[in-house]
Amino acid sequence: MNSLPPSPLPKEGGAQAHPAGSSYALPPAPSPREGVTSHPAPSGSGEGGEGRVLTAAGSGRPGGGADSRVIPIAVAGAKPPAPPPSPTAAMVRTLGLVSSICGLIIVGAYQGTYDAVAANKRIATERAVFKVIPTAKTIAEYLALPGGGIEPRVGAGDTPIAPGAVKFFAAYDAGGKLAGIAAEGGAKGYADTVRIMFGYSPDCQCVIGIGVVAMRETPGIGDKILTDKNFLANFNDLDVKLKGDLAALANEVKAVKHGTKINPWQIDAIAGATITSRAVGKAINDSAQALLPRLVPKLDQLAKKS
Repeated sequence: MNSLPPSPLPKEGGAQAHPAGSSYALPPAPSPREGVTSHPAPSGSGEGGEGRVLTAAGSGRPGGGADSRVIPIAVAGAKPPAPPPSPTAAMVRTLGLVSSICGLIIVGAYQGTYDAVAANKRIATERAVFKVIPTAKTIAEYLALPGGGIEPRVGAGDTPIAPGAVKFFAAYDAGGKLAGIAAEGGAKGYADTVRIMFGYSPDCQCVIGIGVVAMRETPGIGDKILTDKNFLANFNDLDVKLKGDLAALANEVKAVKHGTKINPWQIDAIAGATITSRAVGKAINDSAQALLPRLVPKLDQLAKKS
């Protein structure tokens, strides 16, 4: 039996054998992408390596034809694109706008309520003056100047007080005669500053009454300075006489432990409210020390209401 001849072996490199005399051409090697031409990448397209770009021929145009679009190929080692900037400027503008609006609201509220607040303070002060000098019918506001003189306060309640000056009120009875002097004082209490108004009588050179302008003392304890009859009795004739040269008080006004008062310039403190009682004594002493040496030599100027 005849056997078929063996099939020819393929040549090395993958080429197929063909019968002698026949011609056969290998197909051209395909390009990376049909219709795309590879070119060297332009200089500066990346760092740390070279790249290439592809030029698309006839793509994106009807009927083909050359196209100038260049498609970059990723370059090895190239830096990633920078992230978009944060909206800091927009945030700052927004915060500035909100702050401006809030500021305008605060200023508007202050300006809108200023007159009412000032009027309430003036009324509260006048009530305190009439309380500590019960015979008073009218009052006038004055300043005791650092140089020793006294003068009416022009624009009382609205104008600032000169540095070193002490404000006081001259109170007059129905006949226009001086009934007494009222002055404010303040000292640190248990919770906050205790501000008081005290009345001074030139006849006895003594304090004849007190009233509280502002305080935040413990309810039921510190606020007894308003209601405790024995404590208030200290101010029926509390001694605030000056020395012979009229330069200072003859004796320091101060609160002493309850039940130990022996001198007319001492204040019998409230049991359980010693700190607040001492604050009242210090407020009177400090204010009287600053005011009376300037005021007493000029009392004749205030004898009659002008």
